[in-house]
Amino acid sequence: MRKTPVLAVALAATAALTLSACSGGSGGSDGSSVADVSSNATAQKAATVLDRPFAKPDLVLTDTKGEKFDLIERTKGKPTLIYFGYTNCPDVCPLTMSNLAIARKKLADPKDREQLQVVFVTSDPERDTPERLGAWLTGQDPAFIGLTGDFATIQAGARSVGVGIEPSKKEANGDIVSTHGAQVLAFSPKDDKAHVIYGEKATADDFAKDLPKIIKGETP
Repeated sequence: MRKTPVLAVALAATAALTLSACSGGSGGSDGSSVADVSSNATAQKAATVLDRPFAKPDLVLTDTKGEKFDLIERTKGKPTLIYFGYTNCPDVCPLTMSNLAIARKKLADPKDREQLQVVFVTSDPERDTPERLGAWLTGQDPAFIGLTGDFATIQAGARSVGVGIEPSKKEANGDIVSTHGAQVLAFSPKDDKAHVIYGEKATADDFAKDLPKIIKGETP
């Protein structure tokens, strides 16, 4: 897997414009038709190694149990993968989370599986209630953490790590369109900073290959 070092400042500007526009869905709760269009420059690479790592987003949100979840405090010193998406996404989000679930199950050491924190932060909090998030993530991996809350807070947190998300909007034909970045950010347990960003082309094998190093705080 080829990984290209870049300046985080430049990547942040690029990532903010790297969005997946998703309208859904017959696969969602509102019964609309489903369509997904992705125009993602960074998605052509499996992973990008940052010269200047991102600090973890300062987010205090609500988890799938309806309880307060301080992202920085609860994941401090733990290898953490963070993804911003939504449960009604027709393809990119479920595929990404499925790939992460497969990669996590491939970890040989149960302690590694326990240490790894996979956090899904909704970009569509109006529809993604704690109950909805919990049910959806259980189908992927019950160990995954789902977070929802105020959209403006989530958007600010996403932007702090170069991920752009926009409010969901209803089109004239009734489709609900949600726009969000498709990056998975990997945070090291040593300094709680993201040293690697994965694009939507990253496969389960890509994640499985890199996770043992990420868990140890190494750059894959």
